[in-house]
Amino acid sequence: MSTDTSTDTSADTRRRPRLDPYLLLLLVVALFPIAPMLQPGYQWDAHDARHSVYFLVEFDRGIQGGNLYPRWQPDFAFGYGYPFFNIYGPLAFYGAEALHLLGLGFAAAIKAVFALSIVASGLAMYGFVKRVLGRRPGLVAAVAYMVIPYRLVDVYVRAGLAESVAYVFVPLVLWGVWAAIDHARLANVLGLALAYAALLFTHPLTALLLTLILVFYIALLALARVHDGQPWRQLSRESLLPLLGHLGHVLIPVAAGLLLGVGLSAISALPAMTENRFVRLDQWYGGRYAWGGDFVEFFQLFSPRWGFGASVPGPDDDVSFQLGAVPLVLSLMGAGAALYRRRRRLILFFAALTAIAVFLMLGVSAPLWQALPLVRLAQFPWRLLTLTVVAMGFLSGAAALGTRPSPDTPNTLSEKVRSNGFSRSLDVPTLILVVLLVLGSLPYMQAEMSQREVSLAGLMQFQQSADEMTGSTAWVRQIPSWSPLADYYIAGEPLTSNVDFDSLYRQPGRPHAQTLELTADRELVEFWTRRPALLTFNTFYYPGWHAYLIDPESGEVLRELSIALRGELGLMTVRLPEGVGQVLLRFEQTPIRSLATAVTWISLALAAGLALLAAIGARRRRKRSSFVGAGLAPAQEGDHKGSPLHFEHREGGGR
Repeated sequence: MSTDTSTDTSADTRRRPRLDPYLLLLLVVALFPIAPMLQPGYQWDAHDARHSVYFLVEFDRGIQGGNLYPRWQPDFAFGYGYPFFNIYGPLAFYGAEALHLLGLGFAAAIKAVFALSIVASGLAMYGFVKRVLGRRPGLVAAVAYMVIPYRLVDVYVRAGLAESVAYVFVPLVLWGVWAAIDHARLANVLGLALAYAALLFTHPLTALLLTLILVFYIALLALARVHDGQPWRQLSRESLLPLLGHLGHVLIPVAAGLLLGVGLSAISALPAMTENRFVRLDQWYGGRYAWGGDFVEFFQLFSPRWGFGASVPGPDDDVSFQLGAVPLVLSLMGAGAALYRRRRRLILFFAALTAIAVFLMLGVSAPLWQALPLVRLAQFPWRLLTLTVVAMGFLSGAAALGTRPSPDTPNTLSEKVRSNGFSRSLDVPTLILVVLLVLGSLPYMQAEMSQREVSLAGLMQFQQSADEMTGSTAWVRQIPSWSPLADYYIAGEPLTSNVDFDSLYRQPGRPHAQTLELTADRELVEFWTRRPALLTFNTFYYPGWHAYLIDPESGEVLRELSIALRGELGLMTVRLPEGVGQVLLRFEQTPIRSLATAVTWISLALAAGLALLAAIGARRRRKRSSFVGAGLAPAQEGDHKGSPLHFEHREGGGR
């Protein structure tokens, strides 16, 4: 009787949820980097702070108009419109829009996403490094990832919302690749696909940089996995073909995960890659955004100077490009750990990534930038600090590999933390590293907050004063500096029509028009004229715009009207037949957008099927494991691996 009770108790203990004190400590530490967000106001004067708020305003206009993927933003370029979210990742703004619909104001919703991105990125890095190196390195890596100075620059100085959210998915992609190679289960492949898709859907530039790195990262992990089964020293002619087959077997799950990720994000990524040529790219990469003189001076990597200004050519930037004193020291310690620790290949990989990123930010790398035009998409070499944040976060975690206390030495803050029968040690050396990281970056956890009203009038004034958000399509020969539409917004009057009435009324035949319906991506106009006339809309042309002649009585489409472009602005113009009728101007799908949407839906169906198969497999393994634990079935090799999310892991160990 007592034996049975003991067995049941043991089984119950195994099933109890385990509380990870390192995770709880991480959430507490995250309060420090997000503390400035808890102040009243918003960092309006940060570089892209106003952009993010008004991106959300326009995104909300499309959502409120019933468009679940609003690709056209009607109020940019002084009301002439711009297809911003057709060529820019929208995931961060879906999150902000969800918070706005729950009741937060536009600026408050953006602030909340910034704060959540810091916490979520720490959790993602903790999960990755914990599985690869252990809990203690995972905690230190996660804290470093949240507080490295450039991470704070991105939030409080640059205010790059999409880039800040992208930090969440970079460790998840690295984790997914590692897991898919280490143990090719459906759940790992699916996790990689979702993480990669989310990154592509959030910030294409970060996704591009990471994809270039993944080529070497995947090669390293795959070759290491093959080497474990067939050491290179023992390689012979006879074993070469099986080795190549093993290599292919290792690479297929990773390739499948990345390919599925591309499919899932196709609805955004495919139009962005193919239809960005229909906008004025010189506005993206010309003028002050042109590649050239914004290399980082060597001393700036170590300078504690902090400012909220912009980057300028030369050494007098009023923005910090430092690596961070504490993260740098810990990274050097972590790189040194490769000399005597396992996982040395990964440690050396991230050390090399840090060194290469730093080199490319310095002026001595200019010939390499000129030889590789693709890398100029980064615009400014200092944007590679994003890579150093990831790499140094991992290396800082590796520095904690030596903090594991000896079982004979009681050097813990409170020997053991016990919860539901589960023990985790919180050792003093690891806590010291965490405290040092926070204290080292504490002076930079600040923001310049202020209160301002969010309005379309404010958007117009911002576009005029800062010459920002005036992006134009490829048919615009003269970028506008104002518009008649902006006058309505400044006067606080609602804009009820995009029709150019001045040009209409100057034509013979006494044409008249009245807008019956106006939304973000469509306008219905009723007209009457004694002779054919030209109707011009104050809207830039871009592929996807179509005009139709509508029967006013039945509402049926009579025919599609040809769109001509008028003037230096390339405004859309249609020819009206004499008489009474209606014209519908509507922004629709192009063939490439329809294809991209179909690919995403097919990929979603495939991902759902894989998730179902993974769940069924996990359930069967749990059932078999419960039979084995109860002594009802013999144990099978591999049963100890349990769930479909299993990763081969020993704290501080592994390949």
